[in-house]
Amino acid sequence: MCIMNISEDIKYIGVNDHNIDLFEGQYVVENGMAYNSYVILDEKIAIFDTVDAHFTDEWLGNVATAIGSRTPDYLIVQHMEPDHSANIAVFMEKYPSTIIVASAKAFAMMKNFFGTDFADRRMVVGEGDKLSLGKHELTFVTAPMVHWPEVIVTYDAYDKVLFSADGFGKFGALDVEEDWACEARRYYIGIVGKYGAQVQAVLKKAAGLDIQKICPLHGPVLTENLGYYINLYNIWSSYSVESEGVMIAYTSVYGHTKVAVEKLAAKLEAMGCPKVVVNDLARCDMAEAVEDAFRYGKLVLATTTYNADIFPFMKEFLHHLTERNFQKRTVGIVENGSWMPMAAKVIKKHLEQSKEITYLPTTVTIQSALNEASEAQLEQLAQELMA
Repeated sequence: MCIMNISEDIKYIGVNDHNIDLFEGQYVVENGMAYNSYVILDEKIAIFDTVDAHFTDEWLGNVATAIGSRTPDYLIVQHMEPDHSANIAVFMEKYPSTIIVASAKAFAMMKNFFGTDFADRRMVVGEGDKLSLGKHELTFVTAPMVHWPEVIVTYDAYDKVLFSADGFGKFGALDVEEDWACEARRYYIGIVGKYGAQVQAVLKKAAGLDIQKICPLHGPVLTENLGYYINLYNIWSSYSVESEGVMIAYTSVYGHTKVAVEKLAAKLEAMGCPKVVVNDLARCDMAEAVEDAFRYGKLVLATTTYNADIFPFMKEFLHHLTERNFQKRTVGIVENGSWMPMAAKVIKKHLEQSKEITYLPTTVTIQSALNEASEAQLEQLAQELMA
């Protein structure tokens, strides 16, 4: 059982999941996940979101412990993904007098998930709508496509708390100590990264609020140095460069492209590059490679020509980048092909819709293995990356 005091009236009633191996069926989560839920105990009681279906009994036990003999007045549904909404129906069976508070789109989704939109027990809210619990007055802020269309976030003016839905979330259960930024970045880029403009819009709305705590649906409650977290979200959602350095993403069939990548990385380090990150796309966590591409200002793509195309793992990597609106980066290319190298052309085709991509003048072209000419190109590319 996991109940924590956020303030005198606000309690955390969420759960940790250490059984999950892949979040959303694709993201490796070695340290599990947290499905967060909260309760405000005032003249009226409001529960914020439910949890994943695998934790129904634990969560309902947390609710019962937190509220004692009282009955919840409101269930506020900010986000309808099943890791947060799965227990709406069972909650309403247990507490049938509760009113569900959500956006119109959320109620339409409830009809899809549960066969009912709870028409006799619902309150539809939109931008700027308010709900008084007593001394706690809640204001609802719409956050469409952060990262689903029905999302709302909620501001409690009394305790100055922003209930931020999936915003400011991260991978990892709450009983594991780890760096926030690393897993929050991987979470944001992977899940929310496509919707930078929408996140920027919500950040602008939030800038007008006096926020002292942020309660997300995943990850820890943020209570100190909020400017640090908000600044990172501004960087990520504006597709700006977070860290100076070079990320090299490569594929190599027989090791010759790998040799070139290792030589390039060594050159950059010798020249004083602040950070060089190398990812073998066939073996690394693809989500971490994507995260690195968005973190650093310069990206080198090194791959082989394969079936008149590029190697599959590179193609997958580029797909992940473009579907998340990869932009505003400097890109260098190393291509390898034994008889007709064409990887550079294919890479540029994949990135043609990406905005503000600057290609370095030198493309390193290897025909099977490095030789004097391609070694010289590699040296020139290193110089251009450090310019």
